[in-house]
Amino acid sequence: MENYPVPAQPIVRAMMDAASQDAVNTVAFQGAPGANSQIAVERMFAQAHPLPCFSFEDALEAVQDGRAARAMIPIENSLHGRVADIHFLLPESGLVIVGEHFLPIHYGLMATGSMAEVREVISHPQALGQCRHWLRSNGLKPVAYEDTAGAAALVAQRGDSGLAAIAPVRAAEIYGLNLLAENIADSADNVTRFVVLALEGDTPAPGPGVMTTAIYQVKNQPAALYKALGGFATNRVNMTKLESYQSGSSFAATEFYSDFEGHPDEPHVARALAELAFHTEWVRILGVYPQARSRGE
Repeated sequence: MENYPVPAQPIVRAMMDAASQDAVNTVAFQGAPGANSQIAVERMFAQAHPLPCFSFEDALEAVQDGRAARAMIPIENSLHGRVADIHFLLPESGLVIVGEHFLPIHYGLMATGSMAEVREVISHPQALGQCRHWLRSNGLKPVAYEDTAGAAALVAQRGDSGLAAIAPVRAAEIYGLNLLAENIADSADNVTRFVVLALEGDTPAPGPGVMTTAIYQVKNQPAALYKALGGFATNRVNMTKLESYQSGSSFAATEFYSDFEGHPDEPHVARALAELAFHTEWVRILGVYPQARSRGE
């Protein structure tokens, strides 16, 4: 609780109290009240109790210890790429991906004073990155903070008219700030993809509109990734996301995170996964869940 700026603390406490009475209908999110993650929870789970958590790890822990039935985590943004390192967080958590949601992102600039007084702008690094051209064109210095709505609460706490925050527009009302500008992202088509995590979920039946997420480690040999992914091409499985990352300090073994359309029980997907397994050290499925948006061909 004390990690949040003072103006956010009573709101966080009230939301925690409401969630504690109905954990089955509680969805944990990272950030202060007014964050995009809270908006995503409310859009996807209209009757849920959003539970604010200071970090991604705290949100996952809320599900692990039963304070929430689900957690909603932003995984990637259309303008600024990866948000959460879900390939590190999820395998260690014991949770699985049970759903996804795409949220259009609309940022505002808010402060205690006027636009003419603002010199520095604080927000989450993702928000600063999504608005970097706007900030540069207005001669404003970006300063990183843990989350967007928390930055708005901190601006309200400090009362420094030279300091502003980038946050969802509703945060200005929540924390009593002046909304100085709206829609300041560098592209109007600014969307964040969220994944929903739970201890277990109802796996959808094979058929159209199913996504699968997997992580795997390729063998340390030439053309390892090419061979590992060949089965997806020959079996016409549409891979929509592929990211590499290193685990450990040796830099000798590369691991990959992939999203692809289809259910592991469908014959063409099963064949692709069998070929993937043959050319990798290990494969782990992180979730099989309904698509929120068709990826196309």
